[in-house]
Amino acid sequence: MGEFRMEELSASNVVAANSLTLKPGQEQFIAPVTYAMADPFLDPTTTWSRVAIDSEGDVVGFLLANFDPDAMDEEFRSCIWRMNVAAEAQGRGVGRFIVNEAVAEARRRGFERLTVIWESGDEGPEEFFLHIGFRVMGETQYGEKIGAIET
Repeated sequence: MGEFRMEELSASNVVAANSLTLKPGQEQFIAPVTYAMADPFLDPTTTWSRVAIDSEGDVVGFLLANFDPDAMDEEFRSCIWRMNVAAEAQGRGVGRFIVNEAVAEARRRGFERLTVIWESGDEGPEEFFLHIGFRVMGETQYGEKIGAIET
């Protein structure tokens, strides 16, 4: 795995985060980063927006997580809302690094697990999430999988 670091989403890296390109077929499984731009400003005490930076200083991933112990639905108390890894960076350990950072932040905030919701499909993220340790704990009313990993 390469050397990566996380930085808070900011004016200096938002354009690069918004420009992340995915592999063909993956676009249908995630919302564009721009949809998440306002979220951290809604409640900065619960949202955690970060970009993954590689050793050359390039933005190679984006994460929006939520840590809200008072969320009505359990699966939204400590969860990954959005996660993108640039097409050219996939397979280099960026996704695993991002999830590990989110797990560490969840643990730091006192949560015992981190959740993520995904839609199944050939180019979707299901195989990745299951491979790194998430276990399916249920489905949404729309048939999306709800996965959880212990922190």
